[in-house]
Amino acid sequence: MDAVGTDVDLVLLTAARTIVDHAEEFAQLDAVAGDGDFGFSLRAGFEVVLADYESFDHSSVGALLKKIGFTIAGKVGGVSGPIWGTAFMRAGAAAGDRTELTGPEVVEAMRAAVEGVKHRGQAEIGDKTLLDALVPAIDALEAALTAGDDGATALQHAADAAVTAAEGTLGMLAKRGRAAYTGERSRDSVDAGATAIGVILQAISAAWRDSRHSEGVSP
Repeated sequence: MDAVGTDVDLVLLTAARTIVDHAEEFAQLDAVAGDGDFGFSLRAGFEVVLADYESFDHSSVGALLKKIGFTIAGKVGGVSGPIWGTAFMRAGAAAGDRTELTGPEVVEAMRAAVEGVKHRGQAEIGDKTLLDALVPAIDALEAALTAGDDGATALQHAADAAVTAAEGTLGMLAKRGRAAYTGERSRDSVDAGATAIGVILQAISAAWRDSRHSEGVSP
């Protein structure tokens, strides 16, 4: 591996490992109103990401994100593969040939991912999807960075916003994905995708903070 900064590797590898480790939890949530394969489908793709990560193109953040996106789109079944794959590919396009990203550039890439999810999944905020946690998380991250918070604090704000927003999907009517076919029953559980975003961001926040403490550098 070369070129891409270690912070990028930390974030991406932590996200992948978290998805693999929490696959059963995500699948159980999905089973309440969906077909229950969400967690296991994502795990299948991100296990490949972890196994092949060192062989991916690390010449730029954009190249790396695009490769992860193509891998997810090809290895994850159902609707999750195209949606999550598109998110990574759109983020990669926004990141371009940079080898590291500033806070505002991370926000830009994440906003691009959101637009990709909206387009690919024909979804909007309020449809009870991962967007209902991802968008509030990005908003919180941007607000914290604008306020002058350091990276660790800003990440924690984003993670907390995602968890709160995911919890808020309880009682919402699913309008996209297989859960939409269950009608009113979809109100009885939180959205699995939104919950996954919260879990992933909490793990990234903790890993970022721990890495800063162990290295004795500014968060």
